[in-house]
Amino acid sequence: MTGPFVLSRRGLLLGATVLAVAPSHGLAIADTVEPVSALKPGEFTWHPERSPYGPVAIVVSLPDQRVYVYRNGIRIGVSTCSTGKPGHDTPTGVFTILQKDKNHHSSTYNEAPMPNMNRLTWSGIALHAGQLPGYPASHGCVRLPMAFSANLFTVTHVGTPVIIADSATFPETVIHPGMVLSAEAEKDFDHTVSTLKEKQIPASPQAPYTPPATSIMISGADSRVIVLDDGEIVADGGATILQPSQPLGNHVFVLSHLDADDKELHWKPIGYSTDPKVAAQSADQSTLTRIRADRSINDAIRARMKPGVVLVTVDLPLSADSRTGKDFVILNDQHTV
Repeated sequence: MTGPFVLSRRGLLLGATVLAVAPSHGLAIADTVEPVSALKPGEFTWHPERSPYGPVAIVVSLPDQRVYVYRNGIRIGVSTCSTGKPGHDTPTGVFTILQKDKNHHSSTYNEAPMPNMNRLTWSGIALHAGQLPGYPASHGCVRLPMAFSANLFTVTHVGTPVIIADSATFPETVIHPGMVLSAEAEKDFDHTVSTLKEKQIPASPQAPYTPPATSIMISGADSRVIVLDDGEIVADGGATILQPSQPLGNHVFVLSHLDADDKELHWKPIGYSTDPKVAAQSADQSTLTRIRADRSINDAIRARMKPGVVLVTVDLPLSADSRTGKDFVILNDQHTV
């Protein structure tokens, strides 16, 4: 995380000193302050101005009953949540948002309202507004405070990655020298640099950022790479893993930006574990530089590369045990699909 204390909608806490925050721009800001760990059910923080543009990633921590929102690798929000109760456990793993519906009603639970719904699976798992009693109480969804869910709805898109985990690391920066998964990275980068410049994240709302819906999945277990657009496989091929005896680890990399001058890709990695007994491991540059893909895979990636592309590494095979078809869900191998 980026530090134990944050500016919340109740104020700012530095050590043991409480500072009152005055209203600004006509918005009323409450005068109490507390650390994220002390947020009570229904409370949240929201500061999109910390990172106004760029790709979003969401981490749901089941032990903490917290949702963390990152934009361009910078944390812009934290909220309390309520996940699945015993017998209706929220599935762990990596998801991408499949559908958004601001005024959704459940087709499973008597048309129950689910405002600001971000769908994670077609079987009914979603992020949405709901009651927060302070413990897991849902039928599998991730319930959020109403105001926070409305804020979140404004920054997500179809394809936004959502990591639901028992433990997770939080974004830093991994720099890859050139095009990812290519043995001739610098040469490949030269071939596409003019196109990549046009795909940079804009610096103003006059040229709004259009996120991609491209995901790249890499399995160290079966040396395989698949590239997906909107859940449809557009490329599937082999991979060479350098130092194959060393696990790749479970990581989600979100492409932050491209440095055309230095021929570098800047990624924001999030490590995760879906096993409560196993801690999440941080990624480093070697994680990406150990992977080489077939030429057809590199061609597909190069054509789609832009900020917001999601790359996932797993040590499970890319089979029905780890992916649920067009849902693009990488599940704990204890789950069946």
